[in-house]
Amino acid sequence: MRDFRFGFTLASPRSQAELADVCGRAEDYGYDIAVGVDHLGPNRTDPFLAAMAAASHCKRMKVGTYVLDIGFWHGALVARDVASLTRMTDGRFELGLGTGVIKAQFDRYRFRWPSFAERVAMVSEAVDTMHELLAEEDGVPVPPILIGGGGEQMLRLAAAKADAVSFGGRAHVHGQPAGTLRILTRADIDDRVKFFEAAAADRVDQIERNLFVLEVVVTDDRRAAAQVVADAYAPHSNVDDLLESPNVMFGTEDEIAQQILDLRERYGFTYFTVQRPHMEPLGPIIEKVRAQA
Repeated sequence: MRDFRFGFTLASPRSQAELADVCGRAEDYGYDIAVGVDHLGPNRTDPFLAAMAAASHCKRMKVGTYVLDIGFWHGALVARDVASLTRMTDGRFELGLGTGVIKAQFDRYRFRWPSFAERVAMVSEAVDTMHELLAEEDGVPVPPILIGGGGEQMLRLAAAKADAVSFGGRAHVHGQPAGTLRILTRADIDDRVKFFEAAAADRVDQIERNLFVLEVVVTDDRRAAAQVVADAYAPHSNVDDLLESPNVMFGTEDEIAQQILDLRERYGFTYFTVQRPHMEPLGPIIEKVRAQA
């Protein structure tokens, strides 16, 4: 079984000093990788620039993207920037790719919103283009590739072409406008993991399994914490489902550590990524997990 890895998203640091502080504290907690996110709008940071800046402040951690929204990119541009980051970080870069889920950003900035099938094809093409172009680079290897997504098309693609597969925490609500989301339930993750394992076949043990964790709330009142999140996603997520969902974590530090250990045992998840606001709450739990692993 693989060792645990823990990562966090960088969000949009306001200065080099802030970024240096965040990266230093993350390394002290035991995080393994800091990743740039890919969104458009005010107070956003380019994911490659965020990763490059973080690398200069990391003594041990790797850096990467989680995940590129492929609708904003061409495969040749991805390959160019990946080659640049791989060189400039001395091989500490990891690439994360996804289809994107926030249609409002496409609409606001006049990007065409491709169909989901088109976006899946774009991710596949970007991987192929990167392999093709990096083969012509002098001494620049293809970095580890993570493909994120919970639908069958993306899981099938990850099974065929990825080094790591990420099980995202949200899904579109069927029959609702694009951008209407709910948090995945335990049953959802059960089904997705089983589908992925069947699709991966003899590659299944070669592919690292990542879980994107949307919430980490350290508390003695799990139900109250879950209610706050349920209200934010009402009426499409409820408290009872959230208390069992792998993608949200509520409880004491010891309870959350046990949840992470149980998720490795049940699903094979060994790589966990949290959003920037949850880097500190998860931080002290990392040591607890590794002490019991």
